[in-house]
Amino acid sequence: MKKILVTSALPYINGVPHLGHMVGCLLPSDVYARFMRMMGHEVLYIVGTDEHGTTSEVGALKAGMDVQAYCDMNHERHYKTYKDFNLSFDYFGRTSSEQNKEITYQIFEALDKNGFIEEREVKQVYSIDDKMFLADRYITGTCPYCGYEKARGDQCENCTKVLEPTDLINPKSSISGSTNLEVRTSKHLFLNLPKIEPKLREWLKTKEAFWPDVAYSIALKWLKEGLQPRCITRDLKWGFNVPKKGYEDKVFYVWFDAPIGYIGITKQWSDEKPEDRNWKDWWFEGNDVYYVEFMGKDNVPYHSITFPATLLGTGMDFKKVDYLKGFSYLTYEGGKFSKSENRGVFAGDAISEFKADYWRYFLMSNVPESSDSSFTFDLFSGVVNKDLNGVLGNFVSRVLKMTASKIGNTVPAKGAFETLENEMIKNLQTHVDLYLKYMNELEFRKALAELRAVWVEGNNYITASEPWTVIKEDPKRAGAILNVCINLIRIFAILNFPVMPETAENMLARLNLKIDERSGLKDFNVSDEMVFFKGGESFEVGEALFERISPERVEELKAKYGSAK
Repeated sequence: MKKILVTSALPYINGVPHLGHMVGCLLPSDVYARFMRMMGHEVLYIVGTDEHGTTSEVGALKAGMDVQAYCDMNHERHYKTYKDFNLSFDYFGRTSSEQNKEITYQIFEALDKNGFIEEREVKQVYSIDDKMFLADRYITGTCPYCGYEKARGDQCENCTKVLEPTDLINPKSSISGSTNLEVRTSKHLFLNLPKIEPKLREWLKTKEAFWPDVAYSIALKWLKEGLQPRCITRDLKWGFNVPKKGYEDKVFYVWFDAPIGYIGITKQWSDEKPEDRNWKDWWFEGNDVYYVEFMGKDNVPYHSITFPATLLGTGMDFKKVDYLKGFSYLTYEGGKFSKSENRGVFAGDAISEFKADYWRYFLMSNVPESSDSSFTFDLFSGVVNKDLNGVLGNFVSRVLKMTASKIGNTVPAKGAFETLENEMIKNLQTHVDLYLKYMNELEFRKALAELRAVWVEGNNYITASEPWTVIKEDPKRAGAILNVCINLIRIFAILNFPVMPETAENMLARLNLKIDERSGLKDFNVSDEMVFFKGGESFEVGEALFERISPERVEELKAKYGSAK
């Protein structure tokens, strides 16, 4: 048994999560955490909201609310959204907590003591019309490197180049749209990344053979271009005040304390039950911990360079990421999601249209692992109708209805396996082994393809065995075939659980069973699982697992959620 630490990139408190956010970090982290629990490992899965910075101040201002109250409200909104998607996090915390403040101060003071913090005067953009310094991400303009016209002042999401606001061409305030900006000088604190770089390079080399290309290549690109000192303070009110003489009126930059939030949130979790939870077991001297991070590719530079450098610079034995799973982007009909322009499906709306497992299966089977992928309602309906309704749902309904009508609501007696069963079990084990292998290796698209192949084997078996014909001549043999099929329903449910937990529980409930969430997939052997039902156990047919999505419904959804521009 391993100790598996799982973190998902922390969503901004004022953001409205859309399907791209779900598939870009949150949903894969949940699938992996569920899978590892079912493999018998001890898992700690940490999620939370990123609450500091100008985004919160501006959001509260627009809402006419106190910043703390605004964050409290949105923290609950995020929590509900992710619970609706059946995310199984062990703790959902927040970066504004006292625990995160304590650890942020501890890390800063260690960096300062070790000589990795330096003072500099910097030029900052002040919006005269907005009467405030603008945070980097609230200044937009043209990227000087690739020409992208909507680059933010902290990073160009098109070429991923990290920027300073003064780098932008034709900058403007994204709060008011004003171009009435001026540059003012202010003293700030910087993390001296070049000074930490030798340690960082040595650490990063150990990841070359293990990290996916989308993560390692971005980290390598940063190193090749040369690291620069990174400003870690801001002229804002909302955030952790800097504990250093002369800087008390400034706060830490959100990108300094937000990744530390993984540790802070773990301490929040620990503090709730200190008698049986110790956050230090996961974050200090964690040689027995395997740590996996999930995020979109725009977050990779901070988690592969800045955050590890921050921890390395303390000289303390903080646990650092073992595997960084970076994802490309999910687009909507080939364009961007936009709440303001009513374009794209956002998480709250998604659940109002279909149950979570429709989305979970579609998104994980189309996860943008190596390149961007696109959501379209035509593709979504095709996957639901063919895979979920046509392959999985049809098999479950067909088997249970046939058994109930021909034999009754009890599982028929098990019979001796013939060539047909032995061949099916052999093929099934091959697909199951690959499914488990790819899930363990975080190759989700490949894993989902194998999961579907498992369902197909069941359909192929019932088609080849023809119990509806056999029952006329040999009822005992027909019953044995249906016994095999009902055992397959249980097997499918167990394998489905990491991806579609609600569906898996629904399938098992028909068989009067419950899922073993903690070790149900450990040492999984198809031959052993195939003889679970001996015969005589009761079952219920139940309603259809999924509903088909009609062409008319697809057109309604397209009209409702807009088209890309």
